Amino acid sequence: MENQIASPMDSRAADAFPRFPPPKSSSFSNPITDGDSQHPWGLNYSLSSSDRRLAFSRQPSFRQSDPRTPNALQRSDSLRPYLSRSDSSISILPPESDGFGFGSGKVVIGEDVDAGKKKLGVLGLLLAVVRAVRSGNRPMKRLTLLISLNVAYSSAELMIGLLTGRVGLVSDAFHLTFGCGLLTFSLFAMAAARKKPDGIYTYGYKRLEVLAAFTNAIFLLFMSFSLAVEALHAFIQDESEHKHYLIVSAVTNLLVNLIGVWFFRSYARVNIVYRNAEDMNNHSICLHVLADSIRSAGLILASWFLTLGVENAEVLCLGLVSVTVFIVVLPLFQATGSILLQMAPGNIHPSAFSKCLRQITALEDVSEVSQARFWEIVPGHAIGSLSIQV
Repeated sequence: MENQIASPMDSRAADAFPRFPPPKSSSFSNPITDGDSQHPWGLNYSLSSSDRRLAFSRQPSFRQSDPRTPNALQRSDSLRPYLSRSDSSISILPPESDGFGFGSGKVVIGEDVDAGKKKLGVLGLLLAVVRAVRSGNRPMKRLTLLISLNVAYSSAELMIGLLTGRVGLVSDAFHLTFGCGLLTFSLFAMAAARKKPDGIYTYGYKRLEVLAAFTNAIFLLFMSFSLAVEALHAFIQDESEHKHYLIVSAVTNLLVNLIGVWFFRSYARVNIVYRNAEDMNNHSICLHVLADSIRSAGLILASWFLTLGVENAEVLCLGLVSVTVFIVVLPLFQATGSILLQMAPGNIHPSAFSKCLRQITALEDVSEVSQARFWEIVPGHAIGSLSIQV
C-alpha cells in the first residue's frame, strides 16, 4: 500500500489552477520532472523575468499556424503580452506576476503621447512663447520689439493706402505683413528651441531654428526674384512717374529696418561659421531686415535719380537690389538646405569617417560594416548610424 491518496484540500487546490500541457518546442530542452508537473504554474521553460520573449510578441503577419514560441501556451486574449515589436520609446516597469508564473510589464506609452499632444496645443504654444519672451535672452526681446515696430508701421501704411487709394502702399503693407509673419516664426523657433527633448521629439526642438532660417532664406530669394520681375516690368512699361509717393514709405521702412540691423549687427555678414542653431536663426533675421533695408534704399535711390531726369533709373536700381539680395542670401540657403537634407557634415573631413569605419571593422566579432550614415541635426551636433554584422 505504497500509493498515497491526496487529501480533499489538495485536490481542491489542484483544481483551482488550470493545467498547461508541457512545451512542444525543442528549444526548451530542460526536462520536466514529476515534481514539476504537480505545479503547472511553476514550470521551468528556461525563461527569466527579463527575457525579451515575455515582453514582445510577433505581429499577426509573422504568426504561423503552429507557433513554436511560448505564445502557444496562451489560451485567451487576456493573457496576451502587453507589447508588440512595433512599439517604440517604451518603458517597462519591473515584472509582476499574473497568477500563472509569467511576468507582465506595464506600458506607459499613452500618457507620454497625451502629454505631448497637450504640449503642442495652439494655446500652449502661444503661452510658452510669451513666457519665453519675458524670461528670454536679449535677441528674443529685441526681435519682439522689431516685430512690434513692423506691425505698427505696416498697419498704418495699409490704412493710409486704403484711404488714399494708393495701390503701391497697400502692396508694400502686405509685403511687410508677410515679413512680420516670418519674423514671428523665427521668434517662435527661439522659444520652442529652449524645450528639452521628450518622448515624441527625442532630438529636441532646436532644429526649428534651422527651419526658420531656411524659411527666411526662401522668402528673400522670392523677394529677389520679384524685384527682378518688377525691374523688367518697369523697363517694358515706363511707369516710374507714378511711384514718387513711395519715397516717404521707403524712408520710414528704411529707418525701421536699420533698427533691426543694429539689433543683430553681430550677424551682419554674408558668410558666417555657425556654432549652433541659434546663430543660424539670428543670421537669417539679420539678413531679412538687411535685405529689406537694401530694397528701401534702392527705391529711395531710384526716386532721387528720377528727379534728376535719369532714364530707366528704377530699372537699374531694382536690378542691382535683386542681384545683391540674391548674393547675400544664397550662402544661408545652402547651409540650411544641407542640414535639412541631412547631408554629411561639411566641417568634418571625409577621412575621419573612413577612420571611424576602420576602427569599428577592426573590433572583435565584427564581420561587416555597412549603411554608414552621418548627418547634422543642428550646426555643431553631428549624428551617425551604422549597420554592423557580427
